[in-house]
Amino acid sequence: MPRSNRSARKLYTEREAAAALRTTVAHLHEVLDRHIFTDGNPRPQCIQFTSDDLLLLGYWCGNQRDSSREVITMPKRG
Repeated sequence: MPRSNRSARKLYTEREAAAALRTTVAHLHEVLDRHIFTDGNPRPQCIQFTSDDLLLLGYWCGNQRDSSREVITMPKRG
């Protein structure tokens, strides 16, 4: 099996994540509160994110700016 050249996952602080998403930390907190911390538990004081987390957060952040973007539902198999 070929080895992947993918480096170890980097962890991003809230400030780094917001910068990568081209938004503010305050807006990042709003997105987290709207989509993640919805069960009544408070958002932790300090959160770290992986690059995979940033993909989903990027969609949610971008979706706020462009309401015409939609997720395409894949057809059921079988």
